[in-house]
Amino acid sequence: MAKSNYALRLQSSLKAEAEKLAAEEGTTLNQLINVAVAEKIAALRTSDYIVARGKRAQPGQALEVLRRAGANQPPQPGDEVE
Repeated sequence: MAKSNYALRLQSSLKAEAEKLAAEEGTTLNQLINVAVAEKIAALRTSDYIVARGKRAQPGQALEVLRRAGANQPPQPGDEVE
């Protein structure tokens, strides 16, 4: 995997907390930052995916699937609506 360097400027208090957390996790500050950036990218990409997928939704078809899924089956314990 190719690696690149980036000079990151953190507030002193933020860096201190990140170093403390990295030590508690048994990892390095560099690894903690890499994981944090990867998690943020994944969260944003997931959000974009869900929005794009929602635009393709066909509520009528989804409701039909749900209607057929419960046909001829009595409610199960826990299906009650409160």
